[in-house]
Amino acid sequence: MSFYANPYSLFDIKGKAALISGASGAFGAVAAKTLAGAGCRLVLAAGNATALDEVAGECEALGAEVSTINSRPDSERSCQAMVDAVTTVFGRLDILLAASGMNKVAKIEEMPPADFTGIMDANVTQSWLLARAATARMKGQGEGGKIILMSSARGLLGHPNGYTAYCASKAAIDGMTKALGCELGSTGITVNAIAPTVFRSPLTAWMFEETEEAAAVRQGFLTRVPKGRLGEPEDLAGPLLFLASRASDFYTGHILYTDGGYTAG
Repeated sequence: MSFYANPYSLFDIKGKAALISGASGAFGAVAAKTLAGAGCRLVLAAGNATALDEVAGECEALGAEVSTINSRPDSERSCQAMVDAVTTVFGRLDILLAASGMNKVAKIEEMPPADFTGIMDANVTQSWLLARAATARMKGQGEGGKIILMSSARGLLGHPNGYTAYCASKAAIDGMTKALGCELGSTGITVNAIAPTVFRSPLTAWMFEETEEAAAVRQGFLTRVPKGRLGEPEDLAGPLLFLASRASDFYTGHILYTDGGYTAG
């Protein structure tokens, strides 16, 4: 049957086995619940056990099969353990979302070198280690796979208020995405990145408030957002479903800016 008879089938990921690192974080939690609602089987990993259990419970309430691993992808061993957990529980790995990361804001002369290297390690090295472990497993399965990394509008654009480490780390993710997309193109494994700007989360909730300070910051930011609003969790769900499904089989090495047009101006 031609896919034209059911174009939505291109986005069908029901039964796929997905691993999400940083699953208790702002985007990781959105992604976990989105994939759960789409019928994926999930292994969720995060360092915060309490928050991880809460997200897992929300996914189970959506009908998903869920397993958890209380760990960050901070070593070759921990990343391999995450991939092994998926294959032990579900027999395979189809989708990886590397959503763990961190930021510390400080002007360059005020930032300790340890903070810079810590941000680069959390955002770049750990994503590389997890993609490395997932690649080996997906290649072994011989059926392709989906690797999704987390970038940011800050991978393309600078910031005047102490973001040298964060911007550098996300620019590195962009480069990694492109290089891996090229390297793995012939294997059927696609590698793409989602690059949001500010969206509603526990960390940014203050920007959505109707206080004088929040309104001033928000309005200043929105002068550069053509859509004229901040992002909502559902704005991230569509790009994620696209990159996790066969709808994106001919897309690899792409940075998908989910930013209301912020990086277009």
